[in-house]
Amino acid sequence: MAEEVEFELADAHALALRACLGAGADPASARSLADATLSAARFGPAAVGFPHLVDYLNSFREGRINCDPAPALTRPFPAYLASDADRGIAQLGFDIAFADLVATGRQMGIALFTQKNSYTTGELGYYVRRLANEGLVGLAVTNANAMVAPKAGGRAVYSTNPLAFGFPLGDDAPPLIIDQSASATAYVNIIAAAEDSRPIPEGWAVDAAGAHTRDAQEALTGALLPFGGRKGANIALLVEMLSAGLSGGAWSLDAPSFLVGEACPAVGLTVLAMMPGPAGGDQVDRARDQIRRLEENGVYVPGVSGKVRAASPQTIRMPRSVHEAIRHFAS
Repeated sequence: MAEEVEFELADAHALALRACLGAGADPASARSLADATLSAARFGPAAVGFPHLVDYLNSFREGRINCDPAPALTRPFPAYLASDADRGIAQLGFDIAFADLVATGRQMGIALFTQKNSYTTGELGYYVRRLANEGLVGLAVTNANAMVAPKAGGRAVYSTNPLAFGFPLGDDAPPLIIDQSASATAYVNIIAAAEDSRPIPEGWAVDAAGAHTRDAQEALTGALLPFGGRKGANIALLVEMLSAGLSGGAWSLDAPSFLVGEACPAVGLTVLAMMPGPAGGDQVDRARDQIRRLEENGVYVPGVSGKVRAASPQTIRMPRSVHEAIRHFAS
């Protein structure tokens, strides 16, 4: 197992902020990305926290992310907020619109945020978690460059095309957060397996010739596969239409890589914010009771099972190699 280092939350946030600034990001982008990175490290899969921050830092330095963007926010309809991220990070455009999105959702009962022309979104659960913490139900979808083939032997036409869903369960309970890709696994898991020379499960990916493979290095030159065959591919298509289609972001087939080159992926993000019911309603209480019943029946509930808000981790850990890479930018 790779050696890890441990940080207090404030120290980890400060390190991320210094690294972003050191990579050339403007202060607003640096703050937004540091906040999102720390949230992902605390609540999301570890790979989309500080390890993924290294991708952002390299992309700031190599030109895939605009270091000083000017996101433009418009309102084409009363409950519809549309952002152009100006080739910056997706989190900054969302931050700029967040207060308006929440206020509109509370006033109208539902609000829609779309964004085009951004770098990848990072942990997608971050967006719906923030809405849930404001008492709003959230649904988020996004795309990236093509890396998923609908079936073995086919061309990669979709990204992992994740979707995330959040439902608030009251102030005394962590929210329900579902965050999963349309692919059989996340791309970062293939990268991690390749770095550790570990085999991957059958059905995760194909090699460059389109044949099933358990070799992670071969998978990096081939394509991922959707979960559940055609049904997973349909989910990927649904996400593609909701994210790139609604926002005007690049289709996955047209999006440049987020890891190499100088072009921004310029992909799409769509977030739906919904009130769980009218004021004085019991929808949140009913949802919390239902989650409790599900857990009593042995169901694992993402974002909830095994977690207590008051006992959320006060430190985070990261591989030493990741820390050294981040520290390089911070210095």
